[in-house]
Amino acid sequence: MPRIRPLAALLAGVATVAIAFGASAESLKVGVTPGPHAQIFEAVKPLAAKEGLDLQVLEFSDYVIPNQALSQGDLDVNSFQHQPYLDNQVKDRGYEIVTVAKTVVFPIGLFSKKIKNLDELTPGSKVAIPNDPTNGGRVLLLLQAKGLIKLKDGGTLKASPVDIVENPKKLQIVELDAAQLPRSLDDVTVAAINGNYAIEAGMDPVKDAIAREAAESPYANVLVVRKADKDKPWVAKLVKIYQSPEVKEFVLAKFKDAVVPAW
Repeated sequence: MPRIRPLAALLAGVATVAIAFGASAESLKVGVTPGPHAQIFEAVKPLAAKEGLDLQVLEFSDYVIPNQALSQGDLDVNSFQHQPYLDNQVKDRGYEIVTVAKTVVFPIGLFSKKIKNLDELTPGSKVAIPNDPTNGGRVLLLLQAKGLIKLKDGGTLKASPVDIVENPKKLQIVELDAAQLPRSLDDVTVAAINGNYAIEAGMDPVKDAIAREAAESPYANVLVVRKADKDKPWVAKLVKIYQSPEVKEFVLAKFKDAVVPAW
């Protein structure tokens, strides 16, 4: 009997450790768009693994499906959008999803294969902008800031081409899906491209843009979860990992001024 007790205690201890380890390992599906969002989460993955979070990073090629997938429970968290876009999606679609942290800012830029400066725009030039309500308005505000157009009542993030009240060069505004904008450069004079899509297309958002938002752009991207999950322990753990010094160092080293940490 004296020999059995230590063995029983050892087995019980092993079982306890196994149960504790199993309980700490949590698998999470993360939805991102290709490019920097995906690359940043690949840097987050090993740090998360050390904290018992097993991240499966899933890439989506547009801005619509990741929120739908999160709302339906096919994802646990997504990382691809800024707050105004999320607010618009929640209002229009009734999603029960919420922001739990800021991530990074992608200053949007104007790109061209045909001109080197906005002063070279000729009457009737085609300017392609994102067709989603918030990024489209964001670009119109940038065009206004550059003196190319004037918007009704000064414009807001919800501005659309119908709100243009002055257009001296009679620019033709072409609305396209944000992911398609890099491919439009052969067909338009200027395209407004989000930083993540510019990088994915092999462009340098800092050097190649002929005009760009300031780095202190208010359009910080966010981590989003279902409202029912926002107070779960894994959420706080993931936020702490994402906003860690290690991830900030990765972002700054990898993307320079093209992607700016928002924390």
